[in-house]
Amino acid sequence: MAKVQRSIRIPEDLDRKIELEAERRGRSGWSEQVIELLDESLRMRQCPGIIFVDGPAGRRAMLAGTGLDVWEVIAGWKDVDEDWDGLQGAFPEVPDTKLRAALHYYELFPTEIDERLARERGSTPEWVKQSLPFSHPHELRV
Repeated sequence: MAKVQRSIRIPEDLDRKIELEAERRGRSGWSEQVIELLDESLRMRQCPGIIFVDGPAGRRAMLAGTGLDVWEVIAGWKDVDEDWDGLQGAFPEVPDTKLRAALHYYELFPTEIDERLARERGSTPEWVKQSLPFSHPHELRV
């Protein structure tokens, strides 16, 4: 993707916060951190009800206040053949507005979610056992 250079003046305290956030996240620089912050901010404005959180698999889009990642809702939606009533039945505790937010996010950013769904499909019990050997008990040999 082509990049455009811009000049921006920001308050010193905001600059310090961005630098600390970049350092905390292991970012290579200020610009990289600002780009992530701007991108997530714009995505949240486009999709009210979506937030971004850190986890073992990295940053991900989540439905605010539910503990559900967007990819989980989309996986459920695909499991019910993209049927609205089926989706509501699969997530009865989640308000319709939040389910619609997940569908809207997927409509705008399908590649991100499809890539995560593909990774999840590859996480079979055999893969977990081979890739994460300490995730399951072993027989002790004495």
